[in-house]
Amino acid sequence: MHSFDELLEYFENNLKKQKFLHEPEELYAPISYTLELGGKRIRPVLTLMACDIFGGNIENALPQAIAIEMFHNFTLIHDDIMDNAPIRRGRQTVYKKWSSNIAILSGDTLFAYAYQFAQNADKEIVKDILSVFNKTAIEVCEGQHYDLNFET
Repeated sequence: MHSFDELLEYFENNLKKQKFLHEPEELYAPISYTLELGGKRIRPVLTLMACDIFGGNIENALPQAIAIEMFHNFTLIHDDIMDNAPIRRGRQTVYKKWSSNIAILSGDTLFAYAYQFAQNADKEIVKDILSVFNKTAIEVCEGQHYDLNFET
């Protein structure tokens, strides 16, 4: 079984391999910027850890771990806009560095990439994985709505 630190290193090394060098650059640069800001990476590491604990091959869970991290960062980009947050993880937020419009589009693109990675699972479980992803996405939007209403 792997330690948290080993799984974190494995995840970080593989996330760095995901290059977003597509055009238009102004859409993809914020995605790279966001993913390079770091963070604790608890969600993807716990995904790999769960796979490891139950005897699975962590390579098979890597696409879902990346999907979860991309999804999480998509929510942070949008949350920063809604909260007018100037700083995230000690650096300028995407909408402050670029613009709100670019941040929304880059966040939406991260969301689409999250689904693209999430669907890279065994065909026996991909439907269940995408169902959980959909349920989570809806709950995140509902929670954000409650947060906005609470602030006003």
